[in-house]
Amino acid sequence: MKRLSEVEVGTKVIIKAFDKDDIFIKLMEMGCIPGEIIRVEKIAPLGDPISISVGGYRLSLRLNEAEQILIEEIF
Repeated sequence: MKRLSEVEVGTKVIIKAFDKDDIFIKLMEMGCIPGEIIRVEKIAPLGDPISISVGGYRLSLRLNEAEQILIEEIF
């Protein structure tokens, strides 16, 4: 499985799991739950943070948070 931090702009993915439990609750409160389809909207010029579209709104995540989200690309 890939990590959200490895995905390019414009890619749609499905959240499969989280790498660490300590960030799990924080991400779930923001709408990032397993099975949710998200799209990478923007990546900052230096690569951190990234902007994703999830549940009808945009969310910015730090790279260390995005590294904890395991995803599967939608083709």
